[in-house]
Amino acid sequence: MRIDVDAFKVLEVLVEEGSFAKAAERLHKAQSAVSYQIKKLEQHLGVSLLSREQYRAELTAEGRVILAEGQRLLSHLANIEHLASRFSEGWEPKLELVIDGALPMEPIMTALKRMAEHQIPTKIQLNMEFLGGVQHRFERDNADLMLVKDYRTGPYYYAKPLPAITSVLLAAPHHPLAGRKALTLTELQQHVELTIEDSSPVKTYRDELQFGGDKVFYLSGFIMKKNALLKGLGFGWMPDFLVRDELKAGLLTEIDFVGGCRYTFVPQLVSTLERPLGRAGRLFTELILEEFAKEPMGIPEGLG
Repeated sequence: MRIDVDAFKVLEVLVEEGSFAKAAERLHKAQSAVSYQIKKLEQHLGVSLLSREQYRAELTAEGRVILAEGQRLLSHLANIEHLASRFSEGWEPKLELVIDGALPMEPIMTALKRMAEHQIPTKIQLNMEFLGGVQHRFERDNADLMLVKDYRTGPYYYAKPLPAITSVLLAAPHHPLAGRKALTLTELQQHVELTIEDSSPVKTYRDELQFGGDKVFYLSGFIMKKNALLKGLGFGWMPDFLVRDELKAGLLTEIDFVGGCRYTFVPQLVSTLERPLGRAGRLFTELILEEFAKEPMGIPEGLG
């Protein structure tokens, strides 16, 4: 015999009202029906839930424990009903995003905050990768969306461009390359280049912006890379939105490389037609495009 879950609600009301008569009135049931439900619950559980020696309906010690568990069960059931209702409205159970660490997190976090304000039932998983690791994770995990600096396209991929981002070639002002004019590739290759390690296990991505020298330090993220630049450990590219304050304060400076000290890329918001976006995915797409459109992405020429 299964437990009558509704009996926990009856028990809760009975304790709140203090009598079978008042509980029956509130529940719009006959008093005998209320009494029968409680008695059947006690028989099923094998314990006395109510102390019948008192004038008011009061719980026994066992009854207090069981009612607390029953209330938790009722709460879980209410959550399940709520989720089922929202899922029937087109909300997917889970939305998995893969983000390139070269992109600004502020608009991404703001878009997620705005999604949370909709009180959607979808669980959101956010993963950060670098270079080829973004697409590798997207394909391996069958993720829903990737925000990526560069990727290998395919017939089922659908991309929306985000505002362009500029990267700047930098070093600390006390680095040997700082302040020198018209530096050649050979001159750069004599110093330690700082770069981000491809997080893909297969390492198929080739970063065409690397300078090809023998002295290369691979770092696992841009925060670590910025700290290494500030220490004067080497030189390297940084997305400009991560170094605005350091350039303004003179803690980092642009390197005058003959091949150019700035390059611009257009990140993409990519989904696949093989896994069509649900309601949450479409909402995130809308919000992320709005938030990136608000974000100031560039540093004025000549700063630093």
